[in-house]
Amino acid sequence: MNKNNTVSPRRGRPPKIARDNADTKALLIRTGLETLTEFGFSATGLDTILKKASVPKGSFYHYFKSKEAYGIALVDAYDSYFIAKLNHYLDQQNIPPLERIVNFTQSAIKGMSKYDYKRGCLVGNLNQELNHLSDEFKNRLMQSYTAWQIQIENCLNQAKQQGTISKTVNTQLMSEYFWIGWEGAVMRAKLTKSSTPLTLYTEMFLRALLT
Repeated sequence: MNKNNTVSPRRGRPPKIARDNADTKALLIRTGLETLTEFGFSATGLDTILKKASVPKGSFYHYFKSKEAYGIALVDAYDSYFIAKLNHYLDQQNIPPLERIVNFTQSAIKGMSKYDYKRGCLVGNLNQELNHLSDEFKNRLMQSYTAWQIQIENCLNQAKQQGTISKTVNTQLMSEYFWIGWEGAVMRAKLTKSSTPLTLYTEMFLRALLT
């Protein structure tokens, strides 16, 4: 103890950060989302995430029984965020349905540009690692795609009702087609560090609907 009766900090191990349980779990989820939208799940070591979050490994296993359970929790969190984003753009009844889809894609382009095209779609990233994922994990990814497709399908059904697109358009298949192509465009945008693939895909998707 020094002359001022204060305790000198110990060297070596960083000081523990006081957090309650909810804060720690939320921090792990947030850090995981930030990391895995940029890097792969299999390639990212758990220690990397824990170091970034300043959370000890013992605390991690208090919330998640395994890295895979953690990964599924990340998909749950990302899915909730993404559904809310889709609702925001695709449920705006005062805007024509196809314009809502364009507004969503423009928002996504701005988001990727903000992070210099280093971050993409978490579900799309994980879809590149299927050989390393369990059936439970694969099913969870498919559930996300299905939910997103329903959002686009509802929007296309409204466009059909308003006469914007032909009544012969199979909106269920076109909504699936949208996400198959969009995920590919996102990956190409990361590769080229350009919005061109996203803009091109959006344009070609709309053309397919209007022909």
